[in-house]
Amino acid sequence: MTETQQGLQERDSTEAVRRRVAAEQSILSVRIQDHSLLRFICAELTRGYFLEHNEAKYTERRQRVYTCMRIPGELEKLMVFGYFVCLDAFLYTFTLLPLRVLLALLRLLALPCCGLRELRLLQPSQVCDILKGFIAVLCCFLMRYVDYAMMYHLIRGQSVIKLYVIYNMLEVADRLFSSVGQDILDALYWTATEPKERKRAHIGVIPHFLIAVLYVFLHTILIMVQATTLNVAFNSQNKSLLTIMMSSNFVEIKGCVFKKFEKNNLFHMSNSDIKERFTNFILIFIVCLRNMEQFSWNPDHLWVLLPDVSMAVASEIAVDIVKHAFVTKFNDITADVYSEYRARLAFDLVSSRKKNAYTDYSDSVARRMGFIPLPLAVLLICVMTSSLKIQGPLSYMCVMLFYLGMITLKVLNSIILLGKSCLYVKKANMEEKLVRNHQIPALNPSHQASKSQSKALRSTDPIQISAVATIVTQPSGLRSSVQELSSPVGGFQASDTAEGKAAVSKGSEVKHGSRKENLLDVDHFAICGNRID
Repeated sequence: MTETQQGLQERDSTEAVRRRVAAEQSILSVRIQDHSLLRFICAELTRGYFLEHNEAKYTERRQRVYTCMRIPGELEKLMVFGYFVCLDAFLYTFTLLPLRVLLALLRLLALPCCGLRELRLLQPSQVCDILKGFIAVLCCFLMRYVDYAMMYHLIRGQSVIKLYVIYNMLEVADRLFSSVGQDILDALYWTATEPKERKRAHIGVIPHFLIAVLYVFLHTILIMVQATTLNVAFNSQNKSLLTIMMSSNFVEIKGCVFKKFEKNNLFHMSNSDIKERFTNFILIFIVCLRNMEQFSWNPDHLWVLLPDVSMAVASEIAVDIVKHAFVTKFNDITADVYSEYRARLAFDLVSSRKKNAYTDYSDSVARRMGFIPLPLAVLLICVMTSSLKIQGPLSYMCVMLFYLGMITLKVLNSIILLGKSCLYVKKANMEEKLVRNHQIPALNPSHQASKSQSKALRSTDPIQISAVATIVTQPSGLRSSVQELSSPVGGFQASDTAEGKAAVSKGSEVKHGSRKENLLDVDHFAICGNRID
């Protein structure tokens, strides 16, 4: 009897559960049919979420926004510093190089009066200066046979699309010339100053000199065609060519922002942008000079050119900012990297002030940025001599005063750059990079020193040779005040030291930050100036 009652109770409870479930399903189906859209809208309006559950992700996104906001300021600081570095190397060609050539020629003429007491007729630096001067003079003489007016009318007669293609081809050709140009000049300098007791392994100084003259002449004509094309664009009636040429700068963004960039690659691109911006400023100056000459130096015409010049400069700056902002965003590079790049350029300037430098400062700028000032200086000299008529003693006095003003500007610019560079080096904690454990003897004009150095270089592998090229010294003025840092002469006296894989393998005790080590160990002579990015 008990089991029967239990079975009936279980059956009743099961049926009650079934009825309740069926009732709930019927109610739910009615609600879904009648109120599904309303409930969905209500749920979307009242749905909550918590950003703090993914704090790291959103903090990183906010930091990226702040990085993009800092890029314009940090980039322009680097650009301004690099611009004045290029200006210093460019002014050197007009101011100090002629004086150095004159001193070298006076020394060469005074040697017979001294009885040839010295072992070397000219120092290697003086030989290089004379070669640079002869190249500049010969190229200026050859440029007199190039008709600028005929070139202008020939380019003006072409269609807009053809000129656009020509302008882009000229930019590529300019990079190719810059990449090979410094190698040609270095080959000439080394051939002319190589120790004579070595076995001859070159074609001779005169063929190298002719190749260098041909290179500078062709590069000067290339830059002249660029300036002429830009002049045609400025003088066009509908300004369509100028608009197309300025819009071509934005094509750089497509070619750069979607590529993988490391810090060193971004450093190469930054140096290339500095060189490109400085060259464009010089080209715009040449265009304004030619236009002012055509309008008899009427100052009112300068206001006509000002909007076009402003548009060209603004487009160049905007393209650089957008390009670097997105490159740093896509590659997770902070804006502080531009301070490291500026410190790297400052380090090059400080290290070039040592007593026995391995290269001229303008040559190191050419290798670092791909900026070779000699062709651009030859073109500017030719344009100014053809645009300005010098007649009478008053004109010659004005030219002399202008030359003295350029020398003053060069000296002031060098002093300010040197002081700023010392501050940047000290701020980046790069002073220890000026000291190395393995020292090599200083350059000696005697026969034995040259012979021992040549044997040492021959017994060194290529990696060590490229590292030896970055030898720097320790400035004694870097451990005191800003006034001592700004001293261009007394603050930089030290011994020459070597850098490379051999020094690392032998246990160098100098320790550097891991973030800056890759950047600072870049080969001094295999960087942006000799690459096409």
